[in-house]
Amino acid sequence: QVQLVESGGGLVQAGGSLRLSCATSGPTFSSYAMGWFRQAPGKEREFVAGITRGGSTTRYADSVKGRFTISRDNAKNTLFLQMNSLKPEDTAVYSCAQSSHRWTVSTQLGEYTAWGQGTQVTVSS
Repeated sequence: QVQLVESGGGLVQAGGSLRLSCATSGPTFSSYAMGWFRQAPGKEREFVAGITRGGSTTRYADSVKGRFTISRDNAKNTLFLQMNSLKPEDTAVYSCAQSSHRWTVSTQLGEYTAWGQGTQVTVSS
């Protein structure tokens, strides 16, 4: 059973940057696509970004395109999310997840099989 642990969240002013990390255990990290999701208070969890197993294909929500970058280090079993030009509307709990797919990035929550507990990101105006 893979375990995922996020870190790197915090409080930042609008326009600032944060880098989230997702450390995973188990031998399956490099075999599957991975994703980042977020959930703001009172809202449903939404897809933020995803990356295929080899890192050659990425996909982003329109709301973060051009500001966020997803990457992975398969040698270190770690997923990253670099977040630049942060806005107050980016405030949410960010979670990483392992997909059931290998070579495609799904935006659907139900197609992710393992989840981390999440890390809080708060952007002040």
